[in-house]
Amino acid sequence: MGIPRLLILMGVILIIIGGLWTFVGKIPGDIVFKKGNTTFYFPIVTSIIISVVLTLIFYVIGRFK
Repeated sequence: MGIPRLLILMGVILIIIGGLWTFVGKIPGDIVFKKGNTTFYFPIVTSIIISVVLTLIFYVIGRFK
């Protein structure tokens, strides 16, 4: 698999993830603190999900090399 093909595949995957993220909205489990004019958002669950998805993607890409 060449670099251009890999970049296209990763772009398509990012578009799919972005589309799903738009429809799902906020993921339950993320930490949000609101106090007055300040909002602190810590996306711990989102970070874990992205990490697992990227790990699986790179594992699959590595298996086909």
